[in-house]
Amino acid sequence: MSVKIGIIGGSGLYNMGIIKNAEEIDVNTPFGKPSDKITIGKIGGVEIAFLPRHGKGHIYPPHKVNYRANVFAMKECGVEYLVSTAAVGSLKKEIKPCDFVIADQLIDRSFKRVTTFFEDGIVAHVGFADPFCKQLSDIAYKVAKDEKADVHRGTYICIEGPQFSTRAEANLYRSWDVDVIGMTLAPEAKLAREAEMCLCGILTVTDYDCWHDGEEDVSVSNVVENLKKNDKNMANIIKNLIPKIKYKRTCGCHNALEYAVITSPDIIKKNGNPQVNKVLLKRFI
Repeated sequence: MSVKIGIIGGSGLYNMGIIKNAEEIDVNTPFGKPSDKITIGKIGGVEIAFLPRHGKGHIYPPHKVNYRANVFAMKECGVEYLVSTAAVGSLKKEIKPCDFVIADQLIDRSFKRVTTFFEDGIVAHVGFADPFCKQLSDIAYKVAKDEKADVHRGTYICIEGPQFSTRAEANLYRSWDVDVIGMTLAPEAKLAREAEMCLCGILTVTDYDCWHDGEEDVSVSNVVENLKKNDKNMANIIKNLIPKIKYKRTCGCHNALEYAVITSPDIIKKNGNPQVNKVLLKRFI
C-alpha cells in the first residue's frame, strides 16, 4: 500500500462526509495498536489515510494516545505528507475563537509521552529546529486565506493535560510570546520528523484559555461549541488543500534521518525490530 497523504485529527472530520469511498483497515505496529482503524478513502479524488487521534468517540486522553503507533501506522501506509488538525486555545487577543492557526514553531511542555522510535540499542538525533514543513505549511496557509478564513501563523505550546492550564501558567506562556496552546501536537511533530514525513498543523481556535478577563474561561462545552461552528470551514480547507499536495519534496523532512543515526549498521541489524528496520531504517543497513 502506498497512500502518500495522511490526516490525523478529530473524529468529527470523518463525520463531515468529505472522505469518499472510505474503507477501514487494521494496522499493527511494533509499538502496539494505533488509536483506531485507519480509514482509506479519497478527498477531491486524491487517496488519503485518516486516523482519529483519540479514537472514535474520543476515548483516549492526550497523555494516553499511542502517538508512536499512530505515526508508524501512517508510515506503513506509505504516508509522506501528514496533516495534523487540532483544537487549541488562544494566548493572544488578536487570535480569536473560530480563527485558524498554521503552526510554525513548537514548545514542548509535556512529560509523559514517548517521542522517539529509536531506543533500546539504536540512537538517532534528528534536526528539529523547524518542526513543521515550511512547504506544506505555506500551501495550507494559502488555502485557508483563499477560503477567506481568519488565519494566522504562530507558535504552539504543548502541555501535558488532561487538565487545562492555570491562570498563572497561561500568563507565563503569554510572556514567552506563545500564540496557541494544546495537548497533542508535540509528539506527533517529533515522530513525524523521525519518520521523514512533511508535517503541517492546522489548528482551530476554540477559546482564550483562562487569561482573558473579558472572556469565559476554557471549558469542554465552549471548546465543543466552537469546534462545531468551525466544522464547515475546516472541511473546506482540507478539501481544497489535499489536491494541492503534489509538490516534489525538496525540504529537509524527506531525509531527516540521513545524518541522524549514530548506531552502526551491524548493531541496528542485531538490536533493531525487523519491522522498524524495514520501514524506517532500510537504507542504513
